[in-house]
Amino acid sequence: MFGAGPVGLLAAYSATLCGAATVLVVDPVPSRLRLCERIGATGIDSSTEDVAERVREETRDRGVDCGIDAVGYQARTASGEEQAGLVLNQLVDCVRWTGSIGVLGVYPTRDPGAADESGARGRLPFDMGAFFAKGLRMGSGPANVKRYNRFLRDLIITGRAQPSCVMSHRLPLADAPDAYAHFDHRDEGWIKITLQP
Repeated sequence: MFGAGPVGLLAAYSATLCGAATVLVVDPVPSRLRLCERIGATGIDSSTEDVAERVREETRDRGVDCGIDAVGYQARTASGEEQAGLVLNQLVDCVRWTGSIGVLGVYPTRDPGAADESGARGRLPFDMGAFFAKGLRMGSGPANVKRYNRFLRDLIITGRAQPSCVMSHRLPLADAPDAYAHFDHRDEGWIKITLQP
């Protein structure tokens, strides 16, 4: 799993609830990685570790069964350079042969802030050769909410699931602009915010 923002953390939490033996979560933000540990996942710091090497170590050179992109087109290198295809290509490297990739991160058809014309048109460099050679599968798009909502509701009602575990701040609505700025800059400790009117 790449990306330990609220969506990635809840995806990791869901994987643990569904019985995944090992859940690895990649992110450069220390507070997010600490939260991974609290929900039963293993955090990998992409700013200090070779992610593919660590995944091979954790999986005895096999690779993960399923990789999840919870970052999207705004993926950044350790030096801060935006590279839209970075996470997808890292997943191709980290997922085992015949495994699967799920894309939760957003990939727009247009990106006016992209560094080049191809990126501006929503196109990105992707290692299709390795993806094909490994026999990988990929799924993306919005979730089928009706398929899961009652099941998830019942897990919450029975106390088996507590999605509020990713909440870091509860603030008055008036603090929304400041809270969003902290979250957008990935400031330490700002993970998921509840705003109270």
